[in-house]
Amino acid sequence: MTRELIIDNFAGGGGASIGIELAAGRAVDIAVNHDPDAIRMHRTNHPHTRHLCESVWDVDPAAECGGQPVGLAWFSPDCKHFSTAKGGKPVSKNIRGLAWVVLRWAATVRPRVIILENVEEFKTWGPVRRGKPVKAKAGQTFRRWMGQLTDLGYAIEHRELVAADYGAPTIRKRFFLVARCDGQPIRWPEPTHSKDGAGGLPKWRSAAEIIDWSLPCPSIFDTKEQIKARYGVNAIRPLAGKTLRRVSRGIDKFVIRSAEPFIIQCKFGNEPEDIRNPARTTTGVNAQLLAAPALIQYHSEKPTEYVRGQAADKPLLTVDVSNRYGVAAACLTEYYGSADGGIRLTDPAHSANAIVAAFVSKFYGEGIGQPANEPVHTVTQSPGHFGEVRTCLAKWDGKQPLHRWPEIRALLNTYCGYDIPDDTVLILRIGGADWFISDIGLRMLTPRELYNANGFPPDYIIERDYVGKVYNKTLQVARCGNAVPPPFAEALVRANLPEWCGERIGTMAELEGRLAG
Repeated sequence: MTRELIIDNFAGGGGASIGIELAAGRAVDIAVNHDPDAIRMHRTNHPHTRHLCESVWDVDPAAECGGQPVGLAWFSPDCKHFSTAKGGKPVSKNIRGLAWVVLRWAATVRPRVIILENVEEFKTWGPVRRGKPVKAKAGQTFRRWMGQLTDLGYAIEHRELVAADYGAPTIRKRFFLVARCDGQPIRWPEPTHSKDGAGGLPKWRSAAEIIDWSLPCPSIFDTKEQIKARYGVNAIRPLAGKTLRRVSRGIDKFVIRSAEPFIIQCKFGNEPEDIRNPARTTTGVNAQLLAAPALIQYHSEKPTEYVRGQAADKPLLTVDVSNRYGVAAACLTEYYGSADGGIRLTDPAHSANAIVAAFVSKFYGEGIGQPANEPVHTVTQSPGHFGEVRTCLAKWDGKQPLHRWPEIRALLNTYCGYDIPDDTVLILRIGGADWFISDIGLRMLTPRELYNANGFPPDYIIERDYVGKVYNKTLQVARCGNAVPPPFAEALVRANLPEWCGERIGTMAELEGRLAG
């Protein structure tokens, strides 16, 4: 069986390939893709694979396989012209027809197992007229295509799977079709995780696991020059009105109106700590933080609607090629008020305390989202550990430093329907202490964070190719957005080709050691 070939058509940057290799402990033999940038990234991470940079239609399966049997042929044809994310834009009949190449491979080299991946709308594949799918004939071509594959002697089954069920911290859902001609049953992988921890399985991994909380999150009120001078990074400032509205609505929903925020302690330069651990000594050098992370993805919110969200312990919503995910942090400073509602000056020994309420946003269109309950490396499952958050208003006498609160008050009034007077502060009571929003930070997610969300090994090379050419962020994200989350491929190969598979491999270094040995 080890002499059977593994073929990855539409190989892209290597998501399916690395999943296959992590399962089988052996290299993909042939990878096909028309995009030179994708092939370079694939070759960088899969040096033992033979690469064909050409259209799948220009590849002669019989000639390339040279008479060797094919154990697995993987196909991930372009999904954009099936996906509803394309909206009302015209679709291409030729691109939608790329899946016909499966029949060519089936008829010429007869792979023992065929796996096809696409968006769930692939089942609606049908005729196109003037760039628009014919609704009355939706699914007609898909059924004909499956019928011809069946006529070639293949048993076929298809399902929709969710990446979070197999250990990737993303809820990306994909359509999978498995076909085999060896008389063996088609097997579907058992989930390794569950949404609610049912059946004794671990809960879905949190999106907060993939966020690097040590990276700077510059204030939305700073200029790009100030941000460059302080952090050495380039940032878009001033922000567009739509972006300010999305950020403001996210803060309103996940900070101000959240009844049970998830809160952790962290210290600059260190990883966050479980809130159930003893607190570190409070200092006056801004060394101690409390963090209440949350996530949101914008793509369908309307101006008349309140921003929508999901439970805070969910995985990251689907990563695409748009590079529109960002991390925002609403920084809160402790507010010292007397019992009668008056104000007393901030205690310098405690002025460094803060709460950071972060959310991730997809900054295009408008949208749905999810608060992210569990920050990096914490095991806490109780988002209400610090108790209910209650909001109230208090008069300000001009003595306590309020930092960016005046600008934040203006945003809340403008975009969230508030009418807070100039001399009034909105107070959050958390764990018996009073806090006010003192700043809001914003940064985009890095390509590495997005690859981690899709379940790639942490040492998968995305920054450069095998000759040292550096990839810019756009190319890195494009490869990630088009990629198959590797846990999908690994799980399907382990289920249907168990004779190839051994112990689990977690990193590229471990895989290379296996291949070299």
